[in-house]
Amino acid sequence: MMFPDPAALPDASGHFGPYGGMFVPETLMTALRDLEAEYKMASADPEFQRELAGLLRDYCGRPTPLYFAERLTGRLGGAKIYLKREDLLHTGAHKINNAIGQILLARRMGKSRIIAETGAGQHGVATAAAAARFGCECVIYMGAVDMERQALNVARMRFLGAKVVAVTAGQATLKEAINEAMRDWVTNVRTTHYILGSALGSHPYPMIVRDFHRVIGEETRRQILEREGRLPDQLVACVGGGSNAIGFFHAFLNDESVALTGVEAGGAGIERGRHAARFQGGRLGVLQGTKTWLLADADGQIELTHSVSAGLDYAAIGPEHSHYRDLGRITYDFATDDEALAAFRALSELEGIIPALESAHAIAHVIKIAPALDAGKILIANLSGRGDKDVHQAAGILLQDPA
Repeated sequence: MMFPDPAALPDASGHFGPYGGMFVPETLMTALRDLEAEYKMASADPEFQRELAGLLRDYCGRPTPLYFAERLTGRLGGAKIYLKREDLLHTGAHKINNAIGQILLARRMGKSRIIAETGAGQHGVATAAAAARFGCECVIYMGAVDMERQALNVARMRFLGAKVVAVTAGQATLKEAINEAMRDWVTNVRTTHYILGSALGSHPYPMIVRDFHRVIGEETRRQILEREGRLPDQLVACVGGGSNAIGFFHAFLNDESVALTGVEAGGAGIERGRHAARFQGGRLGVLQGTKTWLLADADGQIELTHSVSAGLDYAAIGPEHSHYRDLGRITYDFATDDEALAAFRALSELEGIIPALESAHAIAHVIKIAPALDAGKILIANLSGRGDKDVHQAAGILLQDPA
């Protein structure tokens, strides 16, 4: 089957097929158009690309390794398993790729005040680090529930000089944090750049965030060809908004021999309000600037979501993911909280790598499918972040006090 050229998406109006677009207040349209124009100029500017590449290398720690998970492979049997080690980046996750790229755009636009939203805290930490590196004022909006379960990252953001604002409205998680960040941006748009953390929101953000994360897949492609002399059979990544996954998958979208699987948060089970798997009972709608697949009731009201992972606990998915799901190019499954926690423990004990709970959803899917595949098959999972931030939460669930 022929798929559209990934380089041609989004179209001029910011759409990926029927998804995407710009659904924002008129007060933000000029800022978004200015950002799009600045990004296009920066993309064609060799000096911008040179500076970005240098920061990704010397500040962030790229390229990240492609690691053969020998003991996990041996325990499961079946396919050979590799991990793309985004967890080894500065600040602990893939989020720094986008934060560094966008802060360079902010500097080009003469904006020295930076705002961001965060769920699991990794995007907040990455943005705070980038702001500190460039001497920018930084405000991070975070749901109060997420602040409690991600207290370590809250402390890290504050050490990096950011002001962390607790959001108590609604579920007090990622959706509400984005709402507050957008309100701030509307008020302070002339001086402030909003570093949106995932491949969602209004155009041009899904395009910009995807492009700053394409380095993940581009490196992976080179590395697996060097190691194995061929492309992998399947890539697996967790999907919240979808930034790590689309960046990982993008370099392989034209390779029909490579299966691509995104893993959503199955939470406590696929029942209303108990999960965040948008393709399991979701519907088309508009949320926070974009048209995409989301969890809403028949009246269009956004449903409650749940995931043990703060970074996947969000009601919508990035519009490009919705498009490739419609086309059948990317397949989407889910892992429950229990499966993700079991994968968290398994990777820690077998490979000495503690994954983020987000990434553990991808590992859970690998654990599920690898044993049924031939030993000659190659799976690569994107280990999008490390689990330091989740140790306290996971310990409360998984570790029993002998006393």
